[in-house]
Amino acid sequence: MSKKDIFTQDKATMNNFFTRRGFLATSSAIAASASFGLSTEKTAVGQEALGTSAPFSLPPLPYAYDALNPVIDTETMTIHHTKHHQGYVNKLNAAVESDPTLSKMTLDQLLSNLDQLPESARTSVRNNGGGHANHSLFWTIMKPSADESKPSGALAEAIDSAFGSFDNFKTAFSTAGATQFGSGWAWLAKDGEGLKVLSTPNQDSPLSMGMTPLLGLDVWEHAYYLKYQNRRTEYIEAFWKLVNWDQVAAYMNKA
Repeated sequence: MSKKDIFTQDKATMNNFFTRRGFLATSSAIAASASFGLSTEKTAVGQEALGTSAPFSLPPLPYAYDALNPVIDTETMTIHHTKHHQGYVNKLNAAVESDPTLSKMTLDQLLSNLDQLPESARTSVRNNGGGHANHSLFWTIMKPSADESKPSGALAEAIDSAFGSFDNFKTAFSTAGATQFGSGWAWLAKDGEGLKVLSTPNQDSPLSMGMTPLLGLDVWEHAYYLKYQNRRTEYIEAFWKLVNWDQVAAYMNKA
């Protein structure tokens, strides 16, 4: 089967991916037309980055590099954003730029259909596309804050329904991050059954599992080692002071 056949054999299924997840309307239009669409703004962040196609670019932070002090130090933020995230963007572009089909696919389409990608590009898209998507979300679900807050409204109700209480959710999420062996992420994600807590290794994205990520925590050592060394649990506990629950709620409402 040719690459063209692989990517055009089930246009209705591709439409369902975007409709179910509620990503950008432009992404839905791209899927519906089976054009694998024209790129939206390349510097989109958070879930909006999923609607962009190559050439991908590093999104700006929504705050200064020193804004998350003392929880995350300035040097860590600078290196994490300009070196690690930029590296994922560069390698993702290299993986898709020579393939006219892949280069027109949105980030969401790439990650949601890994098993249909050419084997020569699949691993790089999984690692670097996942790294780009994960970090684009990560920057937006944090904000400068001195005190820990809690979700409210529909998000709070959904968390209570899924986990019994916010404290239960917080424990489950923190445990997912603390027990992830080696590098990876802790997630609050949504699928057709509701909210779920999970962890993924390396840069694997919940998108590749049919889930929409709402809240993610990077537990790779590069995210915390300069300040916390091997004290990952201390980093996880401090992270709760930074969570931007309004943004998490906005992502849930789109999912």
